[in-house]
Amino acid sequence: MNPLHVREVVVLRLRLSVTDLAGLRFAFSPLWEIVASVRVLGQPAAHTLHLPWIRSAGARLKGAGADVSLLRALVPVPTRAIPGFLAPTPLTPLPSLELELEALAGTEPELCRDEVHKVFGVLSGPLAVFDDDPAAGLRALVGQIRAYHEVVLEPDWPKIRGLLEGDMMHRGRRLAQGGAARLFADLDPSIAWQDGTVMITHSVAGDHDLDERGLVLVPSAFTWPRVFTKVARPWIPVVRYPARGIAGLWAASQTAPDGLSQVIGRTRARLLAELDAPASTTELARRTSLAPGGVSAHLTRLRAAGLVTSHRTGAVVLYARTSLGDQLLRPR
Repeated sequence: MNPLHVREVVVLRLRLSVTDLAGLRFAFSPLWEIVASVRVLGQPAAHTLHLPWIRSAGARLKGAGADVSLLRALVPVPTRAIPGFLAPTPLTPLPSLELELEALAGTEPELCRDEVHKVFGVLSGPLAVFDDDPAAGLRALVGQIRAYHEVVLEPDWPKIRGLLEGDMMHRGRRLAQGGAARLFADLDPSIAWQDGTVMITHSVAGDHDLDERGLVLVPSAFTWPRVFTKVARPWIPVVRYPARGIAGLWAASQTAPDGLSQVIGRTRARLLAELDAPASTTELARRTSLAPGGVSAHLTRLRAAGLVTSHRTGAVVLYARTSLGDQLLRPR
């Protein structure tokens, strides 16, 4: 082999019309996080950022003895493709898992069978149920997803949800400040924007007009280090990318400097340090073992001082550090 050979860059191009841009929106997907986390548990060496979670979640799954063989069979590692029905494009910005499972359970069984064949060819092992009785296979899948979520993801879901909602808040601001060019400038290193086209360094090449179907951008905790796309009909086109702040998701909370604690108080300094990623009052109370009312009062003072900001997403108010708060935690 020629030692100077350079692997050709493969690019997926998504061309957006004015109507597609008008339909650009953000959403997260609990169902997708389940699917993506199956990949992470199945291939730990490729997802080193998640090793702390892999150890604890893997132990919980093993201890529970839950049968998730069908779910695992549908998400092979390494993953090039999965059946589209397994992770449909979210229809609302903040869907619950139950809402997504209800939609999954309503999928036409024949569509499930056809898509499983399209991805895997001849079906064997747990997947054979989609040949024998696709409706039964779909019911079994929904049940396994519920069991998997309860054991593997639910204990960490508040932290994961805070990360995803915080990313959506940040991206929404960038879109408002500078349009699509500013948004896509730092969405992911593999993504670029040029002349109305989203260009993604990808495992497969292609050129696609979105045909006025819009585009949904989905931040994910477990997608890293890849970007996943789906543009085939009947689904609304979607790009799933690693959420901002993923590197610190499982890290221990930052410790506030003693000097800062002496100035604003130890409790407020600790709450400020906990906001490496946006979090709600309930989540901060859980982490710090403080009463929610006390946390709320301290956050109100921090916000008045310009050290944190708040933003409502659905029924939840998320708090995030401002640049001034960052500077106080990282003095020169």
